[in-house]
Amino acid sequence: MTQDAVFIAGATGYVGGRLVPLLLARGYAVVAAARSPRKLAARPWGDHPALRILAADVTDKASLVTAMQGCAVAFYLVHSMGAGGDFAQADRLAATNMAQAAQEAGVGRIIYLSGLGDDAPGLSEHLRSRSEVGRILSEGPVPTTVLRAAVILGSGSASFEIIRNLVERLPLMITPRWVHTRCQPIAATNVLGYLVGCLENPATKGLALDIGGPDVITYAELFRIYARAAGIRAPFILPVTLLSPGLSAFWVNLVTPVPTHLVRPLIEGLKNEVVCHDRRILDLVPQQLLSCEQAMATALFEQQDPEASCCHDAGVPCAPALLGQAAACPAEWTRAGDAPYAGGTIYRADYSVTLAAAPAQVWDAVRRIGGETGWYAGDSLWRLRGFVDKLLGGPGHGRGRRNAEHLVEGDTVDFWRVLVAEPERRLLLLAEMKVPGAATLELRLVARERGTELKLLTTYQPHGLWGRAYWWGMWPAHGFLFPAMLRSIARAAEARILFGPIALANRPEDI
Repeated sequence: MTQDAVFIAGATGYVGGRLVPLLLARGYAVVAAARSPRKLAARPWGDHPALRILAADVTDKASLVTAMQGCAVAFYLVHSMGAGGDFAQADRLAATNMAQAAQEAGVGRIIYLSGLGDDAPGLSEHLRSRSEVGRILSEGPVPTTVLRAAVILGSGSASFEIIRNLVERLPLMITPRWVHTRCQPIAATNVLGYLVGCLENPATKGLALDIGGPDVITYAELFRIYARAAGIRAPFILPVTLLSPGLSAFWVNLVTPVPTHLVRPLIEGLKNEVVCHDRRILDLVPQQLLSCEQAMATALFEQQDPEASCCHDAGVPCAPALLGQAAACPAEWTRAGDAPYAGGTIYRADYSVTLAAAPAQVWDAVRRIGGETGWYAGDSLWRLRGFVDKLLGGPGHGRGRRNAEHLVEGDTVDFWRVLVAEPERRLLLLAEMKVPGAATLELRLVARERGTELKLLTTYQPHGLWGRAYWWGMWPAHGFLFPAMLRSIARAAEARILFGPIALANRPEDI
């Protein structure tokens, strides 16, 4: 590893997991540290020739010294809040180890992502701890650049996911007074831009800099902006004086999938105004800053590079329409390693049947689906759904197919769009009918010792309360329709059923 290598502590985290591939793409050699290196090796970029993954723990100074050997700059993207317990003490120890280990390893500079907030007596424990870490690093022997950010807006960030879930699930929000606290959110892409910009601009060495987007708004306004970006009705917000941060955190934990040990310190920090006062970063690292509305739209609608992301990591489902490049994606791709709550609510209904036939024989029936052939079960229900869709302004059921024998990516099949068509392996369809969410339907063929397993996999990401009501309203029909489709495909393929159809409790690993 050359002296130009960049060390990243916290490479498995939300920001670190996005910074590593960004630096690799810019030509940097990267040393990524993790307590469990296999977590990083499994990422899409885990085998990059310029990446070295090493076992290191911020609580073990010796492991940091070894891992940072030969690195010129170190990013410190670690905080212990997600681990629960006394995170302030854990962060204090980790920061002290990092400062000392960087000197012993010969690192020339540390770049630390901290939290924004005035260091005053009323500062929350979370923000006070982040500020203390910055102070420990800055007073250490290695020059440190401290970037102080408030709310980070990006799919997968804890703050954004809390906002997403609250707005999508609650038509009425009873909130404490913090809903009128001012904040200065920043897009995740801009955070990454500042991190890389500080790496590439030596003039930032030794400075503590505030980073934020162009908007200074209240949290109530932030909720409304999310609703507007998601195309759902904004919640009615009723502030009351009786709700303490503790009660608010308890309520948010019930409503959202974000765990308690993350929710409570974040909610307690909302009482503090987090607004940039030092604006030197605008001249030191110029970049186009996204407004809150643009950042929300990016998190919800901008297609990410599939090579930098993955659909499944430790059981995390991917956003439905991101499974192919042909789609106009409804949600930002959640990255490998993102927390299970990232990407919003995902519903699935998966079924499987095993047939005594070769994949080619089964594919011959699968590829004819839709159009004149129909959907192999419940055709009258499909036509009714198409009629309703037409009334709602959708494409309806009458588009049919371009070719009755062949499917290629980009084709229409009634009110579906073909995202992937891999003969004898996979057909992936994106729903283009009017629906309060985003949906895909996939037929996947897997060769088995005694024949072919045919899987019918559906994924749905609801938009707002109507989206959730739609899914549960359709649930009984799905339970009848999808197994019937598999049985009819077996008949069309003239294949004997060996096993099934059965509902799959978990999304299969081989998809």
